[in-house]
Amino acid sequence: MKALIQRVKQAHVDVGGHTVGSIESGILALIGVEREDTAQKAEQLLNKICRYRIFNDEAGKMNLSLNDTQGELLLVSQFTLVADTKKGNRPGFSRGASPEHGELIFNEMVQLAKKTDLHIQTGQFGADMQVNLINDGPVTFWLESK
Repeated sequence: MKALIQRVKQAHVDVGGHTVGSIESGILALIGVEREDTAQKAEQLLNKICRYRIFNDEAGKMNLSLNDTQGELLLVSQFTLVADTKKGNRPGFSRGASPEHGELIFNEMVQLAKKTDLHIQTGQFGADMQVNLINDGPVTFWLESK
């Protein structure tokens, strides 16, 4: 399971011209689910996202996490994150989860996130989404579950 996280000043995701999820200061997390991913991996990755220290402390150092700052979290499924791009000029998706399994694991992550004290928003799984953001920094990291 993979996540591309971006520290944002604001972000929102639209489907069909309507906003389905919107946050202010926090993290936009694009989530890719692979065939072998489990609810346990979703929980591990969510914990890493929420605890990853990418927000500035009073000295301007990245020492604070989303949990520390009580920022907001926008979770957006993105199957292209798990593409194999090592050879050729066309991505391969053989490692990606089936749509059914991907949705199950992504929704598990969302349900776990909603049990936290954080403000959680999501995109719409499987939809043609337009994601808009103001990246703060820019600060962007690639995370993977074990």
